Amino acid sequence: MRILVTGAAGFIGSSVARVLLARGDSVVGLDNLNDYYDVRLKHARLASLQAHPQFSFVPLDVADRLGMAALFAEQRFDRVVHLAAQAGVRYSLENPHAYVDSNLVGFVNILEGCRHGGVGHLVYASSSSVYGANGALPFSVHDNVDHPLSLYAATKKANELMAHTYSSLFNLPTTGLRFFTVYGPWGRPDMALFKFTQNILAGKPIDVFNFGQHRRDFTYIDDIVEGVIRTLDHTAEGNPAWDNQAPDPGSSRAPWRVYNIGNSQPVELLRYIECIEQALGKKAELNLLPLQPGDVPDTFAEVSDLVRDVDYRPATPVEEGVARFVAWYRQYYGV
Repeated sequence: MRILVTGAAGFIGSSVARVLLARGDSVVGLDNLNDYYDVRLKHARLASLQAHPQFSFVPLDVADRLGMAALFAEQRFDRVVHLAAQAGVRYSLENPHAYVDSNLVGFVNILEGCRHGGVGHLVYASSSSVYGANGALPFSVHDNVDHPLSLYAATKKANELMAHTYSSLFNLPTTGLRFFTVYGPWGRPDMALFKFTQNILAGKPIDVFNFGQHRRDFTYIDDIVEGVIRTLDHTAEGNPAWDNQAPDPGSSRAPWRVYNIGNSQPVELLRYIECIEQALGKKAELNLLPLQPGDVPDTFAEVSDLVRDVDYRPATPVEEGVARFVAWYRQYYGV
C-alpha cells in the first residue's frame, strides 16, 4: 500500500514508518521538524528512513491548509497514519495556541484530505489523557471522557469527535488510538525516561511529581507499533448493535472506532525509577514534588476491544524495555 505517515520524524511516527517499509509498503513521511525538542534527534530518526528506496519525505506542517490540500491532490494514499501533533500536557498550559493550530486545525486538514482523496482508512493518535477526571480504573473506551484536565487532552477528545462526524457524514473509516505512556529507544527528550536517564548519568537530581505515587501504564514502542499496524490493516466498521437510546462511547453506527493501546499493567513511578537505576548501575537523587496541574495520578488501559479485534498482545516487560532504552541512549550519545 501507499501510506502517508504524519509526524514521521517523531518517536512513534518514525518507528511505524520503519516497520511499514520493512513489510513492503511505500511510505510518504510528513513532518514540520519543529523545535519543541532537539531537532537533531528528529533528523537522525529521519535519516534512517531516507535510506529506504520506498520512502519519501515531505517537509510540511499539517496546519498548512493549502499545502495539505495540494499534497492530497497530487498524491493518492491508500491509508493515512496521523501521528503529527503538538504533544505534552504541561506545555499546553504555557502555549495553548500551538495545540489549536496543530491538533485542531491540522486535524481538520487531515480529515479533508482523506475525504477528498478517497483514503481507505485513517488511523490517528489520541491519548490516555482524554480520561481526565474519570477515576474509574482500568480506563475503558466505553466510559465517559467528557472531563479533560488539560487543553492537550481536550484537543485529543475533539479529534475523536471530529473524526466521528467525517465517518458519519462521508463514510470515512477512522480509528483513534489512545496511547498510554509510550517509551523506548529513540524516545522523546521531554518524557520522564529520557530526562531521568540524562540527569542520573550527569549526577543531577530528578523531579519526581506526586511524590512518586504515580502509576503509569508504560508501553514499549515495539508493542505500540505492532498495535498501530494491526489496527491500520483492520478497517473500522460500524457497530450494527449500536443503540442511540444507550449510546456506547467506544463505537458507532458509522465506521468509527476508538481503542486503548497500552500494556495494561500499570507500574508505580518509583518502581520505574528503580528499573532505570538498575540499567544504569547508578542511584538517582530524588526531588519529590506534588502533583502538577493537568496530570492524573494513575493510568491503566483496558485493552480487551483491541485484543478481540486485532489480537493485540503487548509482550515487553518494563525492566526489559527500560534496559533497551538505556543501551540505545548510551550508544547514541556516546555515554
